[in-house]
Amino acid sequence: MKQQITSPALAKPNGHFSQATAIEARGRLVFISGMTARAKDGTIAGVGNIEVQTRQVCENLKGAVEAAGGTLEDICRVDVYVRNIEYFDAIHKVRMEFFKEPLPASTMVEVTKMVKPEYLIEISAIAVIPE
Repeated sequence: MKQQITSPALAKPNGHFSQATAIEARGRLVFISGMTARAKDGTIAGVGNIEVQTRQVCENLKGAVEAAGGTLEDICRVDVYVRNIEYFDAIHKVRMEFFKEPLPASTMVEVTKMVKPEYLIEISAIAVIPE
């Protein structure tokens, strides 16, 4: 069972994530490669629109974890790469649609370039799928 860790010694998270996530290390570890806003047909969803791209990225994460036999609830860590850190609030608004408590631990960083200039966001993840 995944557990959200909150410490009174730390400031409350200012986004949709937990300070730390604990999970019993039984089951399958699934390492999900960085997902971009590429739709199933290969096109890039929401060019220029961070909310549309974030939604597509989350759908892609969902598809990957489900193919491994899990659900979004099994994701315990995400790493988020964005072209503009000013998208922080918009990204977390969309993440709230996909991730419910206990929330995964998360890191978000701004990067200068991605594989394609149209990409605004990329997210990789780690899931623990129960036996």
